[in-house]
Amino acid sequence: MDLGIAGRWALVCGASKGLGLGCARALAAEGVNVAIVARGEQALQQVADALRALPGAGQVVAVAADVTTEAGRAIALAACPQVDILVTNAGGPPAGDRQFEREDWIAALDANMLAPIALIRATVDGMIARGFGRIVNITSSSVKAPIDILALSNGARSGLTGFVAGLARRTVSANVTINNLLPGQFDTDRLRGNFAFMAKQQDADAEAIAEQKRRHIPAGRFGQPDEFGAACAFLCSALAGYLTGQNLLIDGGAYPGTF
Repeated sequence: MDLGIAGRWALVCGASKGLGLGCARALAAEGVNVAIVARGEQALQQVADALRALPGAGQVVAVAADVTTEAGRAIALAACPQVDILVTNAGGPPAGDRQFEREDWIAALDANMLAPIALIRATVDGMIARGFGRIVNITSSSVKAPIDILALSNGARSGLTGFVAGLARRTVSANVTINNLLPGQFDTDRLRGNFAFMAKQQDADAEAIAEQKRRHIPAGRFGQPDEFGAACAFLCSALAGYLTGQNLLIDGGAYPGTF
């Protein structure tokens, strides 16, 4: 299927590993020019080389920057001639519940709510003027069903979701869509870190906890980043212009609700 986005420019955040990398890889394979952003320069350059080697890949620009800061966002945005596609993504805040202080909450909001909003604000008007734009925010299944050990993530990502819900209805008439991708349990460093946190809390083995979690997923396995990337690429495609303001849950059937 031709997604109709070859030659477009995409800015993909948190793209050196995990779900961000899965999204960058899927877009690059569609011939999209990608600017990939992460804080670790060495890993980022290795990823950039791998993306350039993909059949049909366009230009790949690697930008080492922290997009949770204003300076980092400016560096990232300057790497693209224009941003037709924006994929926001930041590592989740620490696990825990009621022990967090105000500064912990501010840091979580900066990374998982305010930074994505700032990137959206910086790019959406240009998209509207050009008559094309796709914005995808990588949030969390915790938006749909809060996770008890991820209080900071539950709060910050829900705030971003509320912002998107309003703006997405104002931009779609200009062929600019804004959607959220909600990952369930994907095989990433973040997931393994959560299992390690739970193992420490429960004085248990992390692999045993992982196996227990795996058994409760109807698909019988954890997701793979490239599966997530494929969903992202579709949301970014020319074919998805009638889909906006949605929260697409990708969790192997783990969420038990109808809606």
